[in-house]
Amino acid sequence: MSTISSIAPDKLARLVGTPKCPAIIDVRLEEDLTANPYIVPGTLRQSHTNLTQWAGGFAGRSMVVICQKGLKLSQGVAAWVRLAGVTAEVLEGGFEAWRAAKLPLIPVAKLPPRDPQGRTVWVTRERPKIDRIACPWLIRRFVDPSAVFLFVGSNQVEAVAENFNAAPFDIERVFWSHRGEKCTFDVMIDELGLTSDALARLALIVRAADTARLDLAPESHGLPAASLGLSRMYSDDNEQLEAGLTLYDAFYRWRRDATGESHNWPTNKPKS
Repeated sequence: MSTISSIAPDKLARLVGTPKCPAIIDVRLEEDLTANPYIVPGTLRQSHTNLTQWAGGFAGRSMVVICQKGLKLSQGVAAWVRLAGVTAEVLEGGFEAWRAAKLPLIPVAKLPPRDPQGRTVWVTRERPKIDRIACPWLIRRFVDPSAVFLFVGSNQVEAVAENFNAAPFDIERVFWSHRGEKCTFDVMIDELGLTSDALARLALIVRAADTARLDLAPESHGLPAASLGLSRMYSDDNEQLEAGLTLYDAFYRWRRDATGESHNWPTNKPKS
């Protein structure tokens, strides 16, 4: 019996965006990446040539390995990392199968540079409320699970971005910011190619709450209250962010999986 464990693109797509998504490792050759400069959402690029140096960092975790066609590179890497205690699967058909299924792909050119630990670094204004929690949620769940967020004074964001090689967001005059009627969360979804019905609806809710146009989406009425409540519960912005991620996890899963369900208190009163 074969020991190769694999996962189909549609099944991996269902895990992307959720807190329990496995680590997604892209080991395609540089020439393959150059020919198709896109990555599966949530992907970390690694090389098969030095896997003994990075495999141990994933010990005890689950992983999906992606190469161009799901053959020698991904299967070889998966076999090696299992020796390091990783539960590893191969993406069936590799990157080509994901692309053929027309699943979302992130353009590499839109991503900020990574730090020596392989993390993207972002910076925004302190005391986040709506857009500045929603955007980190999107990045952590769909772009870079290990992303770092710096919260600083509003007049220091651009200077910190320059000095610490971070991508500024949700301030004026930067790439990742409001455009017309769209808020930063909208812009990130558009620029990163993260098209889905669930994210589109969530973007409408965030936009409505962030720009005080609550008529755009009825679900937006509770978001300012929850966001302001979190800001009073946590004095540390990073602790507030971690708590806020769960809020957006819930909104996303509701929109993706549960909009057809309603609730009413059953009386179970016997008929007379």
